[in-house]
Amino acid sequence: MSLDGAVERREDPPAGNGNGNGAVAVVVAPPTGRPTYGDRRLRLNPNTEHKPERYDDLETEFDPSIFSSLERHLPPTMLEVPRDAKIQFMKEILARYLPEGERTRVQRHKEYRQKIMSAYLPLHSDLYNMEPTTFFMPSFIKAINDNTEESFRSIISEPSPGVYTFAMLQPNFCELLLEEVENFEKWVNAVKFKIMRPNTMNKYGAVLDDFGLEPMLSKLMEEFICPMSKVFFPEVGGSTLDSHHGFVVEYGKDKDLELGFHVDDSEITLNVCLGKQFSGGELFFRGVRCDKHVNSDTQPEEILDYSHVPGQAILHRGRHRHGARATTSGHRINLLLWCRSSVFREMKKYQKDFSSWCGECQRERKERQRHSVAATKLAFLRSGGSII
Repeated sequence: MSLDGAVERREDPPAGNGNGNGAVAVVVAPPTGRPTYGDRRLRLNPNTEHKPERYDDLETEFDPSIFSSLERHLPPTMLEVPRDAKIQFMKEILARYLPEGERTRVQRHKEYRQKIMSAYLPLHSDLYNMEPTTFFMPSFIKAINDNTEESFRSIISEPSPGVYTFAMLQPNFCELLLEEVENFEKWVNAVKFKIMRPNTMNKYGAVLDDFGLEPMLSKLMEEFICPMSKVFFPEVGGSTLDSHHGFVVEYGKDKDLELGFHVDDSEITLNVCLGKQFSGGELFFRGVRCDKHVNSDTQPEEILDYSHVPGQAILHRGRHRHGARATTSGHRINLLLWCRSSVFREMKKYQKDFSSWCGECQRERKERQRHSVAATKLAFLRSGGSII
């Protein structure tokens, strides 16, 4: 079955650019050469008994919490070395995901964000501190507090393998967040400040991290998304999420109408409809793919169309190919949280087979096994044996 067009990769916009409307092709070249640190590779599972150092004093483009999280995955030989050596080792790993030019843009974005936060006056200050009882539905809070696969499955639906939906946000929280975003956009226009758009494919919306909501979203990821992703997405870094990109997107008349077929620059994506009144805008999913197979055909069992409901969350792998159909009337706004794992991105460089999560890798592996069994049977028959 053919795809809904070629797949693109929806990424963060170039830092410091006021529009970020370009499309970035999904295919990336495989890494070349050996890592600068030789054979000292990260641990897949964190060393939970190791107490990491604090890195709040570091002046880098990376969040200090990333270093603390990454330290638990250092190889045993690195755990007892001086702090400066650990920092250098981890910086080498992180730098491979941000080339020099990109690091410069990230630094400009950091300065851009500081200018906004020093001048913007929040409309609803309560949004900036995580308050679960006023943010989330009681059923979601209970499931997270119980923290078992059974408790999670009691509140979710799985309309297609690897796509989970559940009631998450209270209506009042959705209204307050919409009002905050509208207030921010009005302020931006009033002071004639450039607004950073969410990613390379959306022309409308705002990056929530840019005007002070980053700590709240970090807590959302760490305390409410990670418990679920550890259970449902362990093979793509669900247990090692350590950074995020949080934003809202807007669809409707005089806004974006639809979103092309793409994959996200994330390991796990949380997508929650905030409102308002609208029709259309369905998400369509077409299977999970690694870089090698991102433009391979869709199988019938991988097809899913999903209709948004305000307050309803959908959780899926970033590599789950998807798009959004046209919003035919009204105004639709969605909150998205791209959750990332530096550990998984490091591990992925050494993997050749992604059959634990890529649908096409799985099919190729089964096909090789089928051919192997058939060849073995044929050789047995030719040797004079018989199959009863």
